Amino acid sequence: MADDVRPERVALVLVSHSAQIAEGTAGLAAQMAPGVTIRPVGGLPDGGLGTDFDRTLEELSGAAEGALGVVVLADLGSAVLTVESAIEFLDDDVAARTRLADAPFVEGTVAAAVTAHGGGDLDAVLAAAEHAGSTFVRRSGNLGEETQHGASDEEDTMAATGTGLARQVEVRNPMGLHARPAALLARMVAGYDASLTIGGVNAASVLELMKLGAVGGQVVEVDGSGPQAEEAIAAVVEAIEGGFGEV
Repeated sequence: MADDVRPERVALVLVSHSAQIAEGTAGLAAQMAPGVTIRPVGGLPDGGLGTDFDRTLEELSGAAEGALGVVVLADLGSAVLTVESAIEFLDDDVAARTRLADAPFVEGTVAAAVTAHGGGDLDAVLAAAEHAGSTFVRRSGNLGEETQHGASDEEDTMAATGTGLARQVEVRNPMGLHARPAALLARMVAGYDASLTIGGVNAASVLELMKLGAVGGQVVEVDGSGPQAEEAIAAVVEAIEGGFGEV
């Protein structure tokens, strides 16, 4: 999907009943995570809706070549069955490096792609995809007790990691922290040995940053901990003050 594809990253394969959904989602993720191999597989050979076993198997094998591993996202039940069947036919080495994510198709793809771009390993990319599903749970109003505690614990942990290095910065670009800036920040943070929050949310999560809904003119606090927290905070503040090339 991009000219600077780095095969040492984790690759993604997107399996949808619709070619348009698969290709559109791949295109969206590629905008946020250039350099990540993303292979869309959508629809049947005749152009109809459905999932194509042969092409799924082909793309899984191709994506694994030179990659750390492959994370697969599927949109509906029979797509999941197609992927599971295809994995059974992969070479053992490839199958051992392939994971099917239990994640929402679009949000999971974006989160996984950004993590893969940052050099995340197979487990990290899979976790990023599956964590994307928690955003729906938190909004649904039907939170299970365990999930509520899990989300709260994570947020509490992030809040508790502050080291007094917090800085405040005004969002300068009129569109705020929308998809592209959020992806840029998440990728940037992933490059440091530090844990950061922006406006109280995990700065390494593109979805959390987008959910923050920070708009132009809004002041947000950047806080962090870890060996490179000071450098990471400085880089994030500089990027936000720079307006991401939109001002």
